Amino acid sequence: MKIENIDIEATIAKARRLVNEDKNLSAATQSMFEIMILLITLLASRLNLNSTNSSKPPSSDPNRKKKPKSKTGKKPGGQKGHVGTTLKKIDDPDKIKEIKIDRRKLPAGQYRQVGFESRQVFDIDISRVVTEYRAQILEDANGKQFIASFPEGITKSVQYGTGLKAHSVYMSQFQLIPYNRIQDYFADQLHIPVSEGSIFNFNMKAFRLLADFQGHVKNKLAASDLAHADETGINIDGKRHWLHCVSNNDWTFYHPHEKRGLDAINDMGILPEFKGTLCHDHWKPYYKIDCTHALCNAHHLRELTRA
Repeated sequence: MKIENIDIEATIAKARRLVNEDKNLSAATQSMFEIMILLITLLASRLNLNSTNSSKPPSSDPNRKKKPKSKTGKKPGGQKGHVGTTLKKIDDPDKIKEIKIDRRKLPAGQYRQVGFESRQVFDIDISRVVTEYRAQILEDANGKQFIASFPEGITKSVQYGTGLKAHSVYMSQFQLIPYNRIQDYFADQLHIPVSEGSIFNFNMKAFRLLADFQGHVKNKLAASDLAHADETGINIDGKRHWLHCVSNNDWTFYHPHEKRGLDAINDMGILPEFKGTLCHDHWKPYYKIDCTHALCNAHHLRELTRA
């Protein structure tokens, strides 16, 4: 390992050799030098750690550079055996527009229609749809009025519809678009003002409606034969938190927590009940789980690279 053209390992080896060869050093002095050399060796070994030879995330790599993709010799586009996503005609198009021939441009003669040649264009219609509900009011001979009932959920004179709310939750929670950009989308594309508070409320309502589903996912993972566990640092309101994850081929559960250790694992409520095989990066708190443990080979390869 070199730092600014200084071979750290060779320098440490030389210092260790000089200490061992100096017969004039007392035992206490020699022990002190050996401790100092050991500490320097441990600290120096940390200087060369990165995401390729340790468990450190790629975001912590100094002067991180993306490696250029190596040429494969393959032609651009989908390769042989690749399942493509080419558009296919559908049997029930939303609109049909017939194109008539300008008979004035045809040679003189008699013609009869024998069919059509069809081509389909797939497009989207980004537009605002405002539905006004008008509840009928009837009045009897005594002046008493009766008003028709509005549909369930229509409680205000002006409110957002379920389609807009679902679209907002999709952009926020699945596409991970920031609140202010969701606001810009509704304002620019649909001319609908939506506040950050409303977007937050849409997410909270969706969260409450999914409470039963959340429990279902946790139960499925806790009862599974194999699961993977990991955690990564995240920022919540400017404070460091940890996003814990347990997953398998069918289910994934994320759990943000201010702590990284066993408190967070217990609070998530999946792994304490798990009895299958848990694959992880041999982080110590995972060994508190009473199950079969499998260690991540990606981390093994990084450590072997360092060794």
